Amino acid sequence: MVSAAAARKTVSVLFCDLADSTVLGERLDPEPLRELMGEWYAEMQTSLEHHGGTVEKFVGDAVMAVFGLPQAHEDDALRAIRAALEMQSAVGRLNGSLAGRDVPELRLRIGINTGEVVTGDGVATLATGDAVNTAKRLEEAAGGGEILIGAMTERLVRHATRLDPVGPVEAKGKRAPVEAWRVLGVIAGADSFARRLDTPLVGRTNELGVLRDGLTAGADRRECRLMTVIGTAGVGKTRLVSELVAEVGTYATVAAGRCLPYGDGITFWPLTELIQRLGGEQAMAKAMGDDPDAALVIERLRVLGGRGTAPPEEIFWAVRRFFELLARERPLLVVLEDVHWAEPTLLDLVEHVSRWSRDAPILLLCVARPELLEERPQWEGVHVRLEPLSSTEAGQLLDALDGGGLLSPELRTRVTEVAQGNPLYAEQLVAMLADEARSAAEIVTLPPTIQALLTARLDRLDPGEREVLQRAAVVGKEFWPGAVAALDGGDEGLGTTLLGLVRRELVEPAVSTIPGQDGFRFRHALIRDAAYAGIPKRTRADLHERFVGWLELHDTPDEFEGYHLEQAYLYRDELGSLDDHARSLGERAGELLTTAGRQALARDDVPAAVNLLERGVALLPRTSGARGYALLELAVALMRSGSFAAAEGALEEALDLARSEGNRQLELRTLIEREFFRIFTNADTPTEEITRIAEEAIPALGALGDDAGVAKAWHLLSEPPVNACRWGERAAALEHALEHARRAGDAREAGRAAGFLMQAIQLGPTPVDEAIDRANRFLQESEGDRLLTASILSSLAVLLAMRGEFGEARAQWERARALWDELGMTINRAIRAIDGSTIELLAGDVEAAERELRTGYRLLEEVGDVHFPATIAAYLAAALAQGDRSAEAEEIAQFAQSHAWEDDIVTQVMWRVALAQVKARAGDVAIAERLGREAVELAAPTDFLDLQATALLALARVLREAGTPEAADVAARAQAVYGLKGNLVGADWAAQLA
Repeated sequence: MVSAAAARKTVSVLFCDLADSTVLGERLDPEPLRELMGEWYAEMQTSLEHHGGTVEKFVGDAVMAVFGLPQAHEDDALRAIRAALEMQSAVGRLNGSLAGRDVPELRLRIGINTGEVVTGDGVATLATGDAVNTAKRLEEAAGGGEILIGAMTERLVRHATRLDPVGPVEAKGKRAPVEAWRVLGVIAGADSFARRLDTPLVGRTNELGVLRDGLTAGADRRECRLMTVIGTAGVGKTRLVSELVAEVGTYATVAAGRCLPYGDGITFWPLTELIQRLGGEQAMAKAMGDDPDAALVIERLRVLGGRGTAPPEEIFWAVRRFFELLARERPLLVVLEDVHWAEPTLLDLVEHVSRWSRDAPILLLCVARPELLEERPQWEGVHVRLEPLSSTEAGQLLDALDGGGLLSPELRTRVTEVAQGNPLYAEQLVAMLADEARSAAEIVTLPPTIQALLTARLDRLDPGEREVLQRAAVVGKEFWPGAVAALDGGDEGLGTTLLGLVRRELVEPAVSTIPGQDGFRFRHALIRDAAYAGIPKRTRADLHERFVGWLELHDTPDEFEGYHLEQAYLYRDELGSLDDHARSLGERAGELLTTAGRQALARDDVPAAVNLLERGVALLPRTSGARGYALLELAVALMRSGSFAAAEGALEEALDLARSEGNRQLELRTLIEREFFRIFTNADTPTEEITRIAEEAIPALGALGDDAGVAKAWHLLSEPPVNACRWGERAAALEHALEHARRAGDAREAGRAAGFLMQAIQLGPTPVDEAIDRANRFLQESEGDRLLTASILSSLAVLLAMRGEFGEARAQWERARALWDELGMTINRAIRAIDGSTIELLAGDVEAAERELRTGYRLLEEVGDVHFPATIAAYLAAALAQGDRSAEAEEIAQFAQSHAWEDDIVTQVMWRVALAQVKARAGDVAIAERLGREAVELAAPTDFLDLQATALLALARVLREAGTPEAADVAARAQAVYGLKGNLVGADWAAQLA
């Protein structure tokens, strides 16, 4: 097995020294000084160890202690502060003993800081890391009698302490000042982090009903019942019980106490606290009235507070009798929180009361984590188990927590993923986001409150269990026993250990994705993260590399192997351990990740493609040809996702690499992609330059046998006809692109060519019936290519609408839109909004057409597109003009006019179509007619028949508004053009004006 001696842990470090100790040495003889320092050391050690600290060293007048070693506790930071305050009190007592002697007053300077350290690696120090250095710097900055704490410590204790922020501390050796807070005191009984009890109870209806029924049944039968709410930390036990308490407070007496995790005399503390909350001994006597047992009960219960003695059985009797007397007139609800920390004697007492109480309606309601059942497997009574909230319930909780509207949809999704139905985790994540502006992708570091809870839970495991959990964490959230055994050096006892971890609700069986291997998964992703965080980085690197060997034997995806090799490389890089072997791991990881990225791009999983290709590019050697082609693929993925600025950077880097390495093929391929980039982001690119590059690349790449590159070049050559609306010419070039892409076996490029070819057929002179036949053939060929299917469906939908088949047209458009949304293809969805609006306009629903176009415009704005907004705006203006909304139509048409490129025929025609109709209605006949004739003239040289007919129909409407006889002739021309295309609906419109 790999040595687990070294570990990474989050701990709280305390440094302390005596202020002005030099003066003390000057005034005291060495012998009394030695005696005094001995007393001081003893007092400091007692205070530190009382609160669970481990003293690392005493050096001169300085003390260092660590809270969280050897075992972490969820309240280590708060323990450190309590210890510091107790140390101050101890020094006060020492000062009292020195009164009258010529000795200066002893004053402590204390610094406390929380952070990650490495421990247990066999070196001389107990803990090593920046957290230790920062604690020392805080102590040096503190004044005599002061306790200063760092930022993470403050976050862990802010709700249980009184703090005063001080200015940033200039710390020796630190690049930036250290945030610091002065400790003024602790708040008795407060948790170290706040719980949101102000939000409505979400879910838990059944569980609350079980508790309510238990209390009611006990009251009806006048009997004592024991119930225990069991669940992991943060799952909502206290919130559930508080809801019950709020409900029953009007008809039941509620008495509550909490078990403490550590301290002296804590066995019966919950009962002592319970009595205090009820009003103390006087209220207790009043409640028991003149019962003959009252005096003896009070005498015995004084023992709970440390006054007198009594045998356990007498105390048990007194507590039971006290509860019975309290329940004489109304039901009694006894709530005992954190019973997993209870001493065995208290557990015995609870079961005694449950078994022997008579004629008393009592509900003993315990609240505990699953650890209770590990210590007490036969714990009696009814167990009410709380599981994480469902996804719907988790959403309702986030609604309640996010009253200020802090969470964007992306942040909501990320918080939901991380919290996984645990209310406390959700609360702490939202609180963290309120404190710190973070994006969804940045929720990687967990709030320290959650880290503390999880680390403490894992530290209670025995070393063998913890090591198995850590090895499983290297594999991932889902893992296989065989993989853990491969990392652990064998499978002896592994099955038993895994079953134990299942019982502890840390892992659970799962469906295996690898044949012949049992599957397991962590119950919560954060458990996996906490286990993984405890592994030293050097060990992580070795384990990730070893795990790849196991993956290679089981035919797993490239992405899996690439990820683990990537981690092996990155950790070695962080540790400054990059040698030839580590670099080879990084290069191999880069190759695997880029291969996986290409596969993701081929299946139209654009977000995954961007992620994988970015990571792969970062790992490949900067001068390798493989990196250049990976940069090209990355640029394509970024363009398809709408990230144009990042795509431009990838293209420029690929071009520089190609030219520096003299790689002509890579250079030509990059130039082609750069022209595509310029087309999509800047319509001012000269068509002559596009044509030159394409025509130069076609023979050159053909000579290199690069059919895939030739296909791209033909595709590029099809772009200049777009603005001029020469769709037949574009279709001819795309037929070549499709042929070469298929010859190269490049399914992705073939799909893109087919999709654009179908759009050219839709918009060009091909008759509707023939175009629909071609679309159906493409659909048969596109099975499995979702992006191509979406494009074909969009074109098919418009063609069907031209034939008046609106129901089927809308159905196909919805399928296309859903596919783009699913694939994250924002730019495609936005541009093809024109298709959706065309369908609705043909169907006579102008408002629906407007919605489609406004959605498309908004999406273009979100991705920063600069080419298509003017076109969308022009179509929107035309739709509004058709719907008699002249003012809006005119404003949007003027925007399109001012933003349209001169050679963008479609936009130039459509803004004139809109504005001509607006001016005609306003009585500006001359202007309207001029604009209408300009639109017809611009559309005439194109083979975009629907555009020609739209311009003619708009002119006909303008002329009819002016009462000009020519209107009928122009309408007849529009009808004829619609007829050439086979647009039956458009032809009918024109016939009504002819």
